[in-house]
Amino acid sequence: MATRTDPLTLEVVELIGAVVARYHEEYDRAAAEHSLTGAQARVLGLLALEPTPMRKIAVKLKCEPSNVTGIVDRLETRGLVERRPDPADRRVKLAAATETGAQTARELRESLNFAREPLAGLSEAERTVLRDLLRRMLGES
Repeated sequence: MATRTDPLTLEVVELIGAVVARYHEEYDRAAAEHSLTGAQARVLGLLALEPTPMRKIAVKLKCEPSNVTGIVDRLETRGLVERRPDPADRRVKLAAATETGAQTARELRESLNFAREPLAGLSEAERTVLRDLLRRMLGES
């Protein structure tokens, strides 16, 4: 794969980095308002979508399964997550958001205005192009 170091590519890379940094700052701030770390908030957000085996969470977050175990332990202590057997394979434990955890995840998601405000200034067609380009960059197209 050829690398590009032309000025436009470098500027795009810098802008993507700035967007990611601002997103993480706001995400961490929103998480702190719920007395969560950014990692705890990300795990809770994933589990609010569907119960998930901890190994799969580790893959999605690109971290060690033992790190996920600690995060899930802390979320479970707070009543935001529970462990349950996987109906398809009872040897596997799924982590799942509790009702309180799902509500907390919704509140976190709703409090993230950073991306919503700038995206609101784009037309639907522009947002669609941006989405498609980002998916293509990630190899998801």
